[in-house]
Amino acid sequence: MTTTPLIAVIDYGAGNLPNVVRALRHVGARLEVTDDPARVRAAPIIVFPGVGATCDTMQSLAQRGLIEAIRTAIADRKPFLGICVAMQILCTTSEEFGTHACLDIVPGVVRRLPDDGQKVPQIGWNSVHMTARGATHPIFESIADGSDFYFVHSYYCAGVAPDLVAAESEYGLRFPCVLARDHLAAVQFHPEKSGRCGLRLLHNFVSWSAQSVLQSQ
Repeated sequence: MTTTPLIAVIDYGAGNLPNVVRALRHVGARLEVTDDPARVRAAPIIVFPGVGATCDTMQSLAQRGLIEAIRTAIADRKPFLGICVAMQILCTTSEEFGTHACLDIVPGVVRRLPDDGQKVPQIGWNSVHMTARGATHPIFESIADGSDFYFVHSYYCAGVAPDLVAAESEYGLRFPCVLARDHLAAVQFHPEKSGRCGLRLLHNFVSWSAQSVLQSQ
């Protein structure tokens, strides 16, 4: 890409920020790291890397005035990529450390992975299986179905409408690991820690987002 629209990477005081920034720059992204709601609203593309609990994440976003900025950016159909807990907080509510409200952008509930016969949290590589929606989605271009990505999580998004699920994984149960709607994409795994396939997914998101932004101008 000769001209790459600017990506705002949300800094909410947590998350795997340095690795995500490094991976995005590796795939050719032009970006700024910001916790300024005005910059998030003004950015043509947003990436939100998350790590930790949904309640802590929502509190940090509220303290920085970022909740409405994120909602507005997604409502305006700006390309958005949420990573790990940033996928979970798109749901309506979370049961992590007591039931509490999330962003309510994707109807669903964040629930704990079952720990019967397996270790929770899930930490490590797991296969990602595309749904019919994911098989044709631009973020999976040149990525084989069943490719392995790196996960670190104890909770998952439950009750999400099937037409929003682009990929699933299994860990005690089958759960959504990629959500996609309009210009919104979110992944439960960490692409920045997922080697070649993770970098390819980030490259695909940057290319797809840039094309969307340039077409809308």
